[in-house]
Amino acid sequence: MKTQVAIIGAGPSGLLLGQLLHKAGIDSVIVERQTPEYVLGRIRAGVLEQGTVDLLREAGVAERMDREGLVHEGVELLVGGRRQRLDLKALTGGKTVMVYGQTEVTRDLMQARQASGAPIIYSASNVQPHELKGERPYLTYEKDGQVHRVDCDYIAGCDGFHGVSRQSIPDGVLKHYERVYPFGWLGLLADTPPVNHELIYAHHARGFVLCSQRSQTRSRYYLQVSLDEQVEAWSDERFWNELKARLPEDVAARLVTGPALEKSIAPLRSLVVEPMQYGRLFLVGDAAHIVPPTGAKGLNLAASDVNYLYRILLKVYREGRTDLLQQYSPLALRRVWKGERFSWFMTQLLHDFGSHKDAWDQKMQEADREYFLTSPAGLVNIAENYVGLPFEEVA
Repeated sequence: MKTQVAIIGAGPSGLLLGQLLHKAGIDSVIVERQTPEYVLGRIRAGVLEQGTVDLLREAGVAERMDREGLVHEGVELLVGGRRQRLDLKALTGGKTVMVYGQTEVTRDLMQARQASGAPIIYSASNVQPHELKGERPYLTYEKDGQVHRVDCDYIAGCDGFHGVSRQSIPDGVLKHYERVYPFGWLGLLADTPPVNHELIYAHHARGFVLCSQRSQTRSRYYLQVSLDEQVEAWSDERFWNELKARLPEDVAARLVTGPALEKSIAPLRSLVVEPMQYGRLFLVGDAAHIVPPTGAKGLNLAASDVNYLYRILLKVYREGRTDLLQQYSPLALRRVWKGERFSWFMTQLLHDFGSHKDAWDQKMQEADREYFLTSPAGLVNIAENYVGLPFEEVA
């Protein structure tokens, strides 16, 4: 099989890149080691930045999102008994965010790929990229007992943190930057109406809380827990009781509880590798960076990577601008680090670090809360980062 761009991974970043390339008349093959059902079973983020929404519209996959997604013009921050609504639209000159689950984004992109007739291979084992520094890279994979080969011009590694793409880069090439946090998030998904029409981020002495949502009838809640907690120890009743204890009485009184559709614990970490390219291999999304979910940046940073790689490849194939290929990593990383900074900032601002922070750090944390939630400039800072910073032009 021959193609122009081989894409490893059929998550939202791989599918979005494939869809944008297809609309531009650039051939691609997507190779995924999991089944479609497994990919759709991943429960992930649900807040889309303005830039991500615009990119999905450009890709022609936004019809259901625009119909069913919830446009949010603000979020609420609860700290020390103070409730501060962040008016995103007013603070950013009209920008908003869209609440629309990553699972639904993936479903829309899968359907678009199927409708396009462009090749996508699921359940491919032992996927391996080859000749990454040469002019003729290729992929091999196994399926139905046979070894298959995909010859291509470029390879996009959209296969996540545990994927083969980053692991195919020789030792000593990548520099790793990492921060591991001393807690995790216990998440619960339920078919209950959200407790608030906008998201609530709350700091509490018992730990951080996020009241999120997927729709007007499906809610997603998170509790900060220690890393030694086991999800089996958290019955639905225990979760709901703890959530109520961390919310203001008037909010807790509105909470509608119900059986959990899904419950899991995710540790929090920050990770970036540099550079995000090696020869003709380009790392996209979680293959190159992980963010704590506090800033709602994971899927949005992946979409940012897709935006830059797509626009560079467009100029390569239409204008012969192969000189732009070396711009991918610097362009992507500038935005990645800003997203990492904001996610780190929000995690520091709203979580209880307990004995993991000394007295000085705790006082700095309190000062940050006081400043950012009372200063107009501080509120603008949070708002413009939350809705997403603009993409740079590729030129």
